[in-house]
Amino acid sequence: MRSAPVPLPPANTDRPLRQGSADKRAAIERAALAVFVREGYARASVDAIAAEAGVSKRTIYDYYGDKERLFVGVLTDTIEASDAVFSALLDRTLPADGDLPSGLLAFGREFATAVARSPERAAVMRLMIAEAHHFPALLRQLQGAGATQRMLATRLATFADRGLLDLPDPLEAAGHLGALVTNAVSLRSLIGADLVDEAELDQIVTSGVRVFLRAYRPDRD
Repeated sequence: MRSAPVPLPPANTDRPLRQGSADKRAAIERAALAVFVREGYARASVDAIAAEAGVSKRTIYDYYGDKERLFVGVLTDTIEASDAVFSALLDRTLPADGDLPSGLLAFGREFATAVARSPERAAVMRLMIAEAHHFPALLRQLQGAGATQRMLATRLATFADRGLLDLPDPLEAAGHLGALVTNAVSLRSLIGADLVDEAELDQIVTSGVRVFLRAYRPDRD
C-alpha cells in the first residue's frame, strides 16, 4: 500500500522543457511505460519509446529533458492514477457512515481482486522493485507508507471516532488491514503464478478481516 509522488530529478538540459500537447504527452507516457515494463530502464531506449508513441526522439527530449525524467514522470503519473482509483474504491466499499464489518469485507474483496487480477499493476511493481536501487526516491517510496495507506488510515480513524475501533496508530492499523487482505494474492500476482480463484480469495479476505477486528475492536477482550 505504498504510493506517493516521486520527486523529479534535475533535467540534464539548460533549455526550458516544453509542456506541449496533452494528447501527445499522454501517448509518450503510455509508450514509455510499455517499453520500460518490457525492457527495464537500462535497456529501454528513447528511440524505441518514440517509435511506439509515434513521435520524434527530439519531441521526447523537448518534453522531458532525458530518459531519467521520463521514467520518473511516468511512474509518478501511474501512481497518482492508481491512488485516484483506490480513493474511489474506498468511498464505494467502506463509507465512513457505513456498517464496519460488512464494509471491511466489501473493501477487502474489491481491493484484493484488483491486486490479484491486474497484470498491469504487477508489471509496474516488478519494474519499481527492479529499479529501486538505481533511484533512491523509488526505494524510499517502497519502504514507506504511501498515499493509499494514509487514505485507509483516515477512513479507519472515522470508525474509531464512532467507537467501533480502538486504533492507537491508524496508519499502522491500515498497514495491517492491507497486508491481511492482499499479501497472499499480491506475491502470486508479482511472480505470475496462477490466479487466485473466487473461493480462495473470499476465504483470504474473510479470515483477514476477522483477524483485524479481533485485534482492533474495542470489545476484543
